[in-house]
Amino acid sequence: MEEIDVPPFFICPISLEIMTDPVTVPTGITYDRESIEKWLFSGKNTACPVTKQVIADCELTPNHTLRRLIQSWCMLNACHGIERIPTPKPPISKAQITELLNDAAKSPLHQIKCLRRLQSIASENATNKRCMESSGAVEFLASIVSNYDPTAVDGLLYNEFEPIRSTDEALNILYNLHLSEAALKNLMRKNGDIVVSLTRVMQRGTCKSRAYAVSLLKSMLEMADPMQLICLRHELFVELVRVLRDRISQQASKATLQLLVSVSPWGRNKVRVAEAGAVPVLIELLLCSSQKRACETILTVLDEVCRCAEGRSELLNHGAGLAIVSKKILRVSHVANQRAVRILLSISKFCATSNVLQEMLQLGIVAKLCLVLQVECGHKTKEKAKEVLKLHARVWMNSPCIPSNLRSSYPASS
Repeated sequence: MEEIDVPPFFICPISLEIMTDPVTVPTGITYDRESIEKWLFSGKNTACPVTKQVIADCELTPNHTLRRLIQSWCMLNACHGIERIPTPKPPISKAQITELLNDAAKSPLHQIKCLRRLQSIASENATNKRCMESSGAVEFLASIVSNYDPTAVDGLLYNEFEPIRSTDEALNILYNLHLSEAALKNLMRKNGDIVVSLTRVMQRGTCKSRAYAVSLLKSMLEMADPMQLICLRHELFVELVRVLRDRISQQASKATLQLLVSVSPWGRNKVRVAEAGAVPVLIELLLCSSQKRACETILTVLDEVCRCAEGRSELLNHGAGLAIVSKKILRVSHVANQRAVRILLSISKFCATSNVLQEMLQLGIVAKLCLVLQVECGHKTKEKAKEVLKLHARVWMNSPCIPSNLRSSYPASS
């Protein structure tokens, strides 16, 4: 292909490539649709990349004149290896979405067809997703989830074997819409029972619907206000723990752990997490996990739960609890070091029976903490380790369980 000069106004300011579907934003700047959609919707930016002006409720206006100019230029330069740009498919309109939603009310068959069409529309581009948001599709999908009945035959046969459940389809679409912050908050506000409905899906739904439910819950609760987080029910935490225990998918486990990280600090949630049986499940996950991020997230949840008596008791009741927390120190990351040492500090402060102190000594935890003071692992982590060692210096300092090369690093008790 020969080197040719491309007219500068054919180039998208974001991708720096020839535009295939030029659209103009309210500031008057034209971009390629895919690039500006990614910038505004996926990247959650609110300003025009060129002018830096804030764009509120952005509507992307197709620049048909520029597109035709680009197409004509491509045809004229076909001999140089330039391929003609096809005419893009126009985005969906609000009227088309409304017509689809009205049609869905006719019968279960029409509802399934509507859900399949909505899924196809959402997969095309981000503009379609935002159009669905503003046309009532989110409320329609949420109503299907709210009406979930595991005993009802609300689907058709697919390949004559697998039933297609409208709840699965609705949750799939809701999750893949990547709802905006405003839409997530509106969903929580307008559908006050949405968390209860999703909990019900997690109790009796298919593996697929449970995975979608927990992923959607994560997105929603990250946007919830503190009062909504404080009022979460015990049943939700029981189902979250069951998702972790059943290991229905790596994505579902990851979403569940991240959700627990975000909600545990609020109110009595850390107690609810412990009472739901999370600690033994988290320890088992930690025992078989070698991934850095997974270990960090599990230790973060354990750290939060061990701030309550119920969580500390569960950790100590598990035969591998203290051992696996200690084992992860200096083996994963600085973040994991910090979380693990903080867990040991909680145990040392509030559960320091003679049996626990001897167990920490025999498991090599005291020696590991001495080693932490000798290596580069962060100032805060070292301070926490030093605090643990000082708390029980009279019991541990002169123990033969501490290697002689580490004994000199043992901090003097104050």
